[in-house]
Amino acid sequence: MQRLTFEFSLLQNSGVMTQTTAALIWFVGLIGWYVIRYPFARRAKKMRVCKSLYDWRESLLLAFATLGLFVIPAFYAVTGFPAAFNRPFIAVIAWLGLVPLCASLWLFYRSHVDLGRYWSISLEVRESHALVETGVYRLIRHPMYSSFLLLGLSQLMLLPNWLAGTSGLVGAAAFLLFRMRREERMMIQTIGDGYRAYMAKTKRLIPWTL
Repeated sequence: MQRLTFEFSLLQNSGVMTQTTAALIWFVGLIGWYVIRYPFARRAKKMRVCKSLYDWRESLLLAFATLGLFVIPAFYAVTGFPAAFNRPFIAVIAWLGLVPLCASLWLFYRSHVDLGRYWSISLEVRESHALVETGVYRLIRHPMYSSFLLLGLSQLMLLPNWLAGTSGLVGAAAFLLFRMRREERMMIQTIGDGYRAYMAKTKRLIPWTL
Protein backbone atom coordinates (compact mmCIF):
# COMPACT_ATOMS: atom_id res chain seq x y z
CA MET A 1 0.00 0.00 0.00
CA GLN A 2 2.84 2.40 0.84
CA ARG A 3 4.43 1.65 -2.53
CA LEU A 4 1.19 2.41 -4.37
CA THR A 5 0.83 5.67 -2.44
CA PHE A 6 4.43 6.59 -3.33
CA GLU A 7 3.90 5.81 -7.03
CA PHE A 8 0.66 7.84 -7.10
CA SER A 9 2.52 10.76 -5.51
CA LEU A 10 5.22 10.49 -8.18
CA LEU A 11 2.60 10.57 -10.92
CA GLN A 12 1.00 13.64 -9.40
CA ASN A 13 4.25 15.53 -9.28
CA SER A 14 5.87 14.24 -12.46
CA GLY A 15 6.14 16.23 -15.66
CA VAL A 16 5.03 19.83 -15.84
CA MET A 17 1.31 19.43 -15.23
CA THR A 18 0.16 22.27 -13.02
CA GLN A 19 -3.18 24.01 -12.71
CA THR A 20 -1.94 26.72 -15.09
CA THR A 21 -0.72 24.11 -17.59
CA ALA A 22 -4.07 22.32 -17.43
CA ALA A 23 -5.89 25.59 -18.17
CA LEU A 24 -3.55 26.27 -21.10
CA ILE A 25 -4.23 22.78 -22.46
CA TRP A 26 -7.95 23.51 -22.25
CA PHE A 27 -7.39 26.77 -24.18
CA VAL A 28 -5.39 24.92 -26.84
CA GLY A 29 -8.26 22.48 -27.21
CA LEU A 30 -10.64 25.42 -27.60
CA ILE A 31 -8.45 26.90 -30.32
CA GLY A 32 -8.25 23.50 -32.02
CA TRP A 33 -12.05 23.31 -31.95
CA TYR A 34 -12.29 26.66 -33.76
CA VAL A 35 -9.55 25.82 -36.28
CA ILE A 36 -11.32 22.59 -37.19
CA ARG A 37 -14.71 24.22 -37.67
CA TYR A 38 -13.70 27.43 -39.44
CA PRO A 39 -13.16 26.11 -43.01
CA PHE A 40 -16.33 24.02 -42.85
CA ALA A 41 -18.34 27.00 -41.59
CA ARG A 42 -17.07 29.13 -44.49
CA ARG A 43 -17.95 26.42 -46.98
CA ALA A 44 -21.40 25.93 -45.47
CA LYS A 45 -22.31 29.56 -46.12
CA LYS A 46 -22.01 28.91 -49.85
CA MET A 47 -24.49 26.02 -49.80
CA ARG A 48 -28.14 26.70 -50.56
CA VAL A 49 -30.49 26.03 -47.64
CA CYS A 50 -33.87 24.53 -48.53
CA LYS A 51 -35.29 24.33 -45.01
CA SER A 52 -34.25 25.81 -41.68
CA LEU A 53 -35.57 25.17 -38.17
CA TYR A 54 -33.57 28.00 -36.65
CA ASP A 55 -35.82 29.75 -34.14
CA TRP A 56 -35.72 31.10 -30.58
CA ARG A 57 -35.39 27.56 -29.16
CA GLU A 58 -32.41 26.80 -31.37
CA SER A 59 -30.83 30.15 -30.53
CA LEU A 60 -31.32 29.54 -26.80
CA LEU A 61 -29.81 26.05 -26.98
CA LEU A 62 -26.75 27.27 -28.88
CA ALA A 63 -26.29 30.11 -26.39
CA PHE A 64 -26.61 27.76 -23.41
CA ALA A 65 -24.10 25.29 -24.86
CA THR A 66 -21.68 28.12 -25.68
CA LEU A 67 -22.01 29.47 -22.15
CA GLY A 68 -21.22 26.09 -20.59
CA LEU A 69 -18.51 24.89 -22.94
CA PHE A 70 -16.70 28.16 -23.62
CA VAL A 71 -17.74 31.30 -21.72
CA ILE A 72 -17.85 30.05 -18.11
CA PRO A 73 -14.66 27.92 -18.29
CA ALA A 74 -12.77 30.65 -20.16
CA PHE A 75 -13.76 33.24 -17.57
CA TYR A 76 -12.63 30.92 -14.78
CA ALA A 77 -9.34 30.07 -16.51
CA VAL A 78 -8.51 33.78 -16.91
CA THR A 79 -9.80 35.18 -13.61
CA GLY A 80 -10.00 32.22 -11.21
CA PHE A 81 -13.61 33.19 -10.38
CA PRO A 82 -15.58 31.72 -8.68
CA ALA A 83 -12.85 30.43 -6.34
CA ALA A 84 -15.52 29.32 -3.84
CA PHE A 85 -16.22 26.32 -6.08
CA ASN A 86 -12.58 25.25 -6.41
CA ARG A 87 -11.63 21.65 -5.74
CA PRO A 88 -8.14 20.23 -5.13
CA PHE A 89 -6.05 20.07 -8.31
CA ILE A 90 -4.86 16.52 -9.02
CA ALA A 91 -2.24 16.27 -11.75
CA VAL A 92 -3.11 12.67 -12.64
CA ILE A 93 -6.73 13.61 -13.37
CA ALA A 94 -5.55 16.53 -15.50
CA TRP A 95 -3.21 14.24 -17.46
CA LEU A 96 -6.08 11.81 -18.02
CA GLY A 97 -8.19 14.74 -19.24
CA LEU A 98 -6.03 14.79 -22.37
CA VAL A 99 -7.65 11.51 -23.48
CA PRO A 100 -11.24 12.80 -23.89
CA LEU A 101 -9.91 16.12 -25.21
CA CYS A 102 -7.95 14.46 -28.04
CA ALA A 103 -10.84 12.07 -28.71
CA SER A 104 -13.24 15.01 -28.86
CA LEU A 105 -11.11 16.93 -31.37
CA TRP A 106 -10.64 13.87 -33.56
CA LEU A 107 -14.34 13.01 -33.54
CA PHE A 108 -15.26 16.65 -34.14
CA TYR A 109 -12.98 16.72 -37.18
CA ARG A 110 -14.13 13.38 -38.57
CA SER A 111 -17.78 14.36 -38.16
CA HIS A 112 -17.27 17.48 -40.27
CA VAL A 113 -15.29 15.62 -42.93
CA ASP A 114 -17.75 12.73 -43.19
CA LEU A 115 -20.80 14.99 -43.21
CA GLY A 116 -19.22 17.24 -45.82
CA ARG A 117 -21.46 19.80 -47.49
CA TYR A 118 -24.49 18.71 -45.47
CA TRP A 119 -23.12 20.12 -42.22
CA SER A 120 -24.60 23.27 -40.68
CA ILE A 121 -24.39 24.84 -37.25
CA SER A 122 -28.18 24.83 -36.85
CA LEU A 123 -30.93 22.51 -38.06
CA GLU A 124 -30.97 22.96 -41.82
CA VAL A 125 -31.68 20.89 -44.90
CA ARG A 126 -29.31 21.55 -47.79
CA GLU A 127 -30.05 21.41 -51.50
CA SER A 128 -30.20 17.76 -52.67
CA HIS A 129 -29.74 16.66 -49.06
CA ALA A 130 -28.69 13.02 -48.77
CA LEU A 131 -28.26 10.62 -45.87
CA VAL A 132 -24.63 10.09 -44.79
CA GLU A 133 -23.94 6.55 -43.58
CA THR A 134 -20.16 6.39 -44.02
CA GLY A 135 -17.23 7.05 -41.70
CA VAL A 136 -18.21 7.63 -38.07
CA TYR A 137 -21.84 7.96 -39.18
CA ARG A 138 -21.78 4.26 -39.96
CA LEU A 139 -21.83 3.56 -36.20
CA ILE A 140 -23.60 6.53 -34.58
CA ARG A 141 -26.08 9.12 -35.79
CA HIS A 142 -24.76 12.11 -33.84
CA PRO A 143 -20.96 11.84 -33.55
CA MET A 144 -20.58 15.62 -33.37
CA TYR A 145 -22.78 15.68 -30.27
CA SER A 146 -20.66 12.88 -28.80
CA SER A 147 -17.64 15.15 -29.29
CA PHE A 148 -19.40 17.84 -27.23
CA LEU A 149 -19.78 15.40 -24.33
CA LEU A 150 -16.12 14.38 -24.59
CA LEU A 151 -15.11 18.04 -24.59
CA GLY A 152 -17.23 18.61 -21.49
CA LEU A 153 -15.62 15.61 -19.79
CA SER A 154 -12.11 16.90 -20.50
CA GLN A 155 -13.18 20.31 -19.18
CA LEU A 156 -14.25 18.70 -15.91
CA MET A 157 -10.90 16.90 -15.60
CA LEU A 158 -8.69 19.84 -16.58
CA LEU A 159 -10.34 22.67 -14.64
CA PRO A 160 -10.42 22.13 -10.83
CA ASN A 161 -13.60 24.08 -10.23
CA TRP A 162 -17.02 22.52 -9.79
CA LEU A 163 -18.86 25.29 -11.64
CA ALA A 164 -16.44 25.81 -14.53
CA GLY A 165 -15.66 22.09 -14.72
CA THR A 166 -19.23 20.79 -14.86
CA SER A 167 -20.77 23.60 -16.93
CA GLY A 168 -19.57 21.99 -20.16
CA LEU A 169 -21.29 18.68 -19.50
CA VAL A 170 -24.46 20.46 -18.40
CA GLY A 171 -24.48 22.65 -21.49
CA ALA A 172 -23.76 19.76 -23.83
CA ALA A 173 -26.36 17.49 -22.19
CA ALA A 174 -29.08 20.15 -22.42
CA PHE A 175 -28.20 20.78 -26.05
CA LEU A 176 -28.36 17.08 -26.88
CA LEU A 177 -31.58 16.34 -25.01
CA PHE A 178 -33.56 19.11 -26.67
CA ARG A 179 -32.01 18.97 -30.12
CA MET A 180 -31.49 15.32 -31.11
CA ARG A 181 -35.16 14.36 -31.36
CA ARG A 182 -35.99 17.51 -33.25
CA GLU A 183 -33.16 16.86 -35.69
CA GLU A 184 -34.24 13.26 -36.20
CA ARG A 185 -37.82 14.34 -36.89
CA MET A 186 -36.48 16.77 -39.50
CA MET A 187 -34.44 14.00 -41.13
CA ILE A 188 -37.43 11.63 -41.19
CA GLN A 189 -39.50 14.31 -42.89
CA THR A 190 -36.70 14.89 -45.41
CA ILE A 191 -35.50 11.34 -46.15
CA GLY A 192 -38.37 9.20 -44.88
CA ASP A 193 -38.03 5.43 -44.57
CA GLY A 194 -34.35 5.59 -45.45
CA TYR A 195 -33.65 7.46 -42.23
CA ARG A 196 -35.91 5.18 -40.20
CA ALA A 197 -33.89 2.21 -41.45
CA TYR A 198 -30.68 4.05 -40.56
CA MET A 199 -32.00 4.69 -37.05
CA ALA A 200 -32.79 1.00 -36.63
CA LYS A 201 -29.19 -0.08 -37.24
CA THR A 202 -27.30 2.69 -35.41
CA LYS A 203 -27.06 4.23 -31.95
CA ARG A 204 -27.31 7.92 -31.18
CA LEU A 205 -24.08 8.70 -29.34
CA ILE A 206 -22.06 5.62 -28.36
CA PRO A 207 -21.52 2.68 -30.77
CA TRP A 208 -23.51 -0.46 -29.85
CA THR A 209 -24.61 1.14 -26.58
CA LEU A 210 -26.58 4.38 -26.55
